[in-house]
Amino acid sequence: MTEAFKLAHIDMTAPRTELHNLLALTGCEVSINNMPAGAAVPFVHKHTANEELYGVLAGKGELYIDGKVVEIQAGDWFRIDPEGHRAIRASEQSAITLICVQTKRGSLGGFTMTDGVLVEEKAPWH
Repeated sequence: MTEAFKLAHIDMTAPRTELHNLLALTGCEVSINNMPAGAAVPFVHKHTANEELYGVLAGKGELYIDGKVVEIQAGDWFRIDPEGHRAIRASEQSAITLICVQTKRGSLGGFTMTDGVLVEEKAPWH
């Protein structure tokens, strides 16, 4: 039987941390990305099967998506289809911190309200 729980502590200031191997993820890839002011992803890319969910945790910047530039800032969340041509950059005045969750499009069979099951066990703080 595999472990039901795995914990990893990461350096939240590192340029990029991928959690796939650190947490033995089997259904998604998660990365934390820190870009200093003015820095940019040096390439435009797309995916063959995976959609991406991004959350801007701090700072501001720009998303290049399918030929358009969209301003992004802390508190913004966005999903990109696999086919979307994308690149991100931090603004000239601000660093940006992003979380990116990558998963196969169409693979979500349920979510908290449809996949979660209550058990009789009580947490020690109850």
